[in-house]
Amino acid sequence: MAENRMDKIISLCKRRGFVFPGSEIYGGLANSWDYGPLGHLLKQNIKNAWWKFFVQNRDDMVPLDTAIIMNPKVWEASGHLASFSDALVECKSCHQRFRADHLLLAESLKPEHEKAPPPQTVAEARCPECGGELTAPKSFNLMFKTFIGSTEDAAAVAYLRPETAAGMFVNFKNIQTVTRRRLPFGIAQIGKNFRNEITPGNFIFRTREFEIAEFEYFINPENWEQTFERWLHEIKRWWQEVMQINLDHLVWREIPDGERAHYSQRTVDIEYQYPFGVKELHGIAYRTDFDLLRHEQYSGTDLHYTDPDTGERFIPHVIEPTFGIDRMLLVALLEAYHEEEAPTATEGESETRVVMKFPKILAPLQVAVLPLSKKEELAAVGKPLAAALRQKFRVDYDETQSIGRRYRRQDEIGTPYCVTVDFDSLEDKKVTVRDRDTMKQERVAIAEVSAYLTAQFGL
Repeated sequence: MAENRMDKIISLCKRRGFVFPGSEIYGGLANSWDYGPLGHLLKQNIKNAWWKFFVQNRDDMVPLDTAIIMNPKVWEASGHLASFSDALVECKSCHQRFRADHLLLAESLKPEHEKAPPPQTVAEARCPECGGELTAPKSFNLMFKTFIGSTEDAAAVAYLRPETAAGMFVNFKNIQTVTRRRLPFGIAQIGKNFRNEITPGNFIFRTREFEIAEFEYFINPENWEQTFERWLHEIKRWWQEVMQINLDHLVWREIPDGERAHYSQRTVDIEYQYPFGVKELHGIAYRTDFDLLRHEQYSGTDLHYTDPDTGERFIPHVIEPTFGIDRMLLVALLEAYHEEEAPTATEGESETRVVMKFPKILAPLQVAVLPLSKKEELAAVGKPLAAALRQKFRVDYDETQSIGRRYRRQDEIGTPYCVTVDFDSLEDKKVTVRDRDTMKQERVAIAEVSAYLTAQFGL
């Protein structure tokens, strides 16, 4: 049932222009995805809402936009060159490659009637594709390597960034100097990242190219526990008030000692109940002073902070909430998808309608203007109305097919309101406004439509 739901969403995404397979006309590229017109809008709306909530509405955050290709020494200092790797195994028969930890997890999660006792080590496991023997695990660095300049030698090696955080750490001194910020304050960034994942999959859940929204919040370590709890509270508010998801679908997992990164003193993973299992959505970590201290040691630049009131001099500690934009978009799709019984034009009959109940502020399109037919006199009213509404809303104008089919299309792409121009509109100067969720219709004067919708969106 869950897999069927996932299949339906993937099909809808392609059919309606949310997400397309990457390079499709050339046979595609494994787990490469392009965001179509509606997907781009939804993604942009999520980013804008995140930025407004965590950055724009606060006085303790500053923005940054750093380079994707950085000095390779950055990744040496951060530890990515030495330890940013997974254990890779390869089938000796079909030569498929797998992450060792994912392979063992997949075996343990199989239904009881489909499996023998799960293997305890990779040496006991078999290839899930052909049953063949697997190689011993090898370390596989996840960073994409490239070269700067015309030669491909060791001196020209560079990497596509695997995270945005490093750019914020190496710019800490610049930011603190030019903004004259006192602790605590945060540096926020949204940007593309690249990881050469061995086994990407589950649609846009795990890809090699993805976008992250995160901030590094620099603090005095003496009060880190209270600050961590405050950010946990803000994260819960984000999911409840902005993304408007069912909080019962979230799992707040406290990462125990031994599972956390070596530099983390506390990490909470926020997990989600996806159709393919409970997996990580994003996380928050108290990274102590590890990052700035390492960059100070490797660069030779003093990254200490001096408290202007007490004169105390120290390396700031960091709390880091990180959000994957692509995973947030996937969750938005999963939460929005509904199948409901809806009446048809024939009295007493109904049909199943698919409706994407996005939060109104996140919906790719907010308003659809739909003349009842393609008659010129209706277009003469509908087109100027659509043009006026575009000054404030994301508007679609559609005059093809029956009005019932157009309503269903707008339901399926999540448009909160449809404005129908009919022949009565020519006489009474009113239009019919239809609510996506309730399907209730209300007659509104054309001159008042913008104000009416502004109130409905709470703008």
